[in-house]
Amino acid sequence: MRLTMDQRNMIARRAAKEIEPGMAVNLGIGIPELVADFIPHEWHVMFHSVNGILGVGPTPIKGEEDQHISNAGGAPVTVVPGASYFDSTIAYGMIRRKKLDVAFIGALQVNRRGDLANWIVPGSRVHGIGGGAELAYYAKKVIVLMSHVTRTGEPKIRRECTFPLTAKRCVDLIVTERAVIEVTPQGLMLTEVMYPYSLQDVIYHTGAPLLISEHLQMVE
Repeated sequence: MRLTMDQRNMIARRAAKEIEPGMAVNLGIGIPELVADFIPHEWHVMFHSVNGILGVGPTPIKGEEDQHISNAGGAPVTVVPGASYFDSTIAYGMIRRKKLDVAFIGALQVNRRGDLANWIVPGSRVHGIGGGAELAYYAKKVIVLMSHVTRTGEPKIRRECTFPLTAKRCVDLIVTERAVIEVTPQGLMLTEVMYPYSLQDVIYHTGAPLLISEHLQMVE
């Protein structure tokens, strides 16, 4: 399923609620890049990019991009006052020393234990796993932002991942256009259902058993 821009923004807006003032946060490529647009400036959140920025700001206004400032995916970004630049050695050092409070990551598949597959589809050509494995392993909290199903309607949340894993038991929370799901020791806990989807729809389009929270929210 290809998400609309409104759906992508909805996912990013919900994900932004997991951030607290003063945090250091990494934004992955895709939907995670949008999260910075929904954080109040006065919170002084420092967004980290593995190509060497701490202090990434909101998406630049179209036509006002600086070609010399981009994130790890090559997309133009802004920076906030107090931002710093460094090489990727320092950027990865921050990750490995567990200085990141949250990492927002896209995914191809997540399974019932919180295993993450997000770097390759078998048979496709890629340059390598990149920084996803380290972010998944070292960030204090890992939040996956993705569509609930593939373009052909197959669940991306599954009993078992069929794609090569990025990291095991690393995902803490999943946010899609249909639901918010926590990864708990007991299994996947459905906590929110997004309008206009129903509880039955979420269960049907999830390929792993779901525990239903006693405090389940139907979000409009």
